[in-house]
Amino acid sequence: MIEVRGSKNLPLGMTPARFLREFWQKKPLLIRGFATDGFDSVSPDDLAGLACEEAALVRIVSHDPRHDRWSVRSGPFRERDFARLGKKNWTLLVQDVDKWDMDVAAVLDRVSFVPTWRVDDVMISYATDGGGVGPHVDQYDVFLVQGMGWRRWRISTDARASKEFRTDSDLRLLAQFSPTHEWLLESGDALYLPPGVPHDGIAIGECMTWSIGMRAPAQSELLLDLAEFLAEPLGEEQRYADPDLAPAKEPGEIDDAAVRRVRAALPQFANVDDATFAHWFGRFITRYRSAQMAVPPDRVTGEAALLRALPGATLLRNPFTRFAWRRVDRVAELFAAGDAWPCSLRFARLISATREIAGDALAATCADMASRRALLALLGAGHVQIARRRRRAR
Repeated sequence: MIEVRGSKNLPLGMTPARFLREFWQKKPLLIRGFATDGFDSVSPDDLAGLACEEAALVRIVSHDPRHDRWSVRSGPFRERDFARLGKKNWTLLVQDVDKWDMDVAAVLDRVSFVPTWRVDDVMISYATDGGGVGPHVDQYDVFLVQGMGWRRWRISTDARASKEFRTDSDLRLLAQFSPTHEWLLESGDALYLPPGVPHDGIAIGECMTWSIGMRAPAQSELLLDLAEFLAEPLGEEQRYADPDLAPAKEPGEIDDAAVRRVRAALPQFANVDDATFAHWFGRFITRYRSAQMAVPPDRVTGEAALLRALPGATLLRNPFTRFAWRRVDRVAELFAAGDAWPCSLRFARLISATREIAGDALAATCADMASRRALLALLGAGHVQIARRRRRAR
C-alpha cells in the first residue's frame, strides 16, 4: 500500500502508531484528504511580502525548459524582482514560515506524533505553471502538503536508481531520474517521503506547497559537535604522552603502541556515559541552524517582579528558540537554543508544549527555585517574554 485516504479522525489514513511502524523512514505514502483546512492561511502575496524581509531565508529557482538550465537566487528580494520573472517556470521558496506566522505554526499539530525537537521548519513555496526545483533527493523526512492549486509529483522507489548529481547547476539535481510512481495532488493532499527518495514536483498552473521538514543531523555533524563538547573543559596540560616510549625501529612508523596511546589520550570520547551524552545531545539539537537568535530584553526581570507579573499574563516563546527536555530521575533538564537548566518536570513539559502559556498555569509549575531560575534565565536571554493578557470586551 502506498496510497490511502485520510479523514477528520485519521488524517494519516491510519493511526500514528501504524504510520510510524510501517512507513516512517521506510517507504513513501500518498495521503488523499490529509487536511481540509489550515493550509490556506498564507497567500502568494503574503509569501512574496515575507520574501522581502531582511531576515527571511528565501530562494527563487528558475528553469529554462528549452535548454534544461536551472538557476537559483537567494533573497531577500524586492517587489520589482518578481515582475522580471515572467509567468512560467519559476518557484519562490521561503523557509521558517512557522517562525513568522502563528497560523502556519499551528499546522505542526498535524504531526504532533513526532517529537517537537525532531521538526525543523515549515517551508512554503509558490510556483508558477511549470515551476519546480528539479529532480532531487532530501536526506530527511518531509510531508509535502498541497495548499492552493495542483502539483504533479513523481517519485522513484527503485533502490538501484543512480544518486549522481548534475554538474551544470548550483542545485543538487539528479543527473538521471526514472520515476516509478506519479500523482496529481490537489488542495489538502499530502505526500510523505522518507530520506533518500528521488522526487520531482511540477506545478500545474499556479500552486503553493507546504513542506514540513524534519531535522536529521548528519553523523559527521554529530561527531564533530560531540568532540567539541567533550574537548571544551580540557586544559592545555592534558596531552598525548609516551613515558613508555621505546627506541623506534622504523622512524616514520605509527606502531600499535602509538595507536594505543592515542586512544588512552581520548578517554572522554571512548567512554562517554549516558548522562553526559544526553546532556550534549539536548544542547546540540536545540541549537537552530539559521542566523536568527534571541535578543535579550532591555530590562532584566527580577524574581519578585516575575512572580507579580505572571498571574493574569501570557508567556510568549520566541519562535526561533527550539525547546526540548529530558527526565533526570524525578526532575528534568530543560534545553533551549543550546543551553540547559535543571527544573521540575511540570515546568519542562509546559514550557516546551506550546508557544503561548497562561501565566497562572506557569506560576503553578514554578514553586521550586530551580524552575524559577530557569524561567528567569529564559527571560533574560530573550527566549520567552511576558505579555499582558488581553481583556475580553464586555
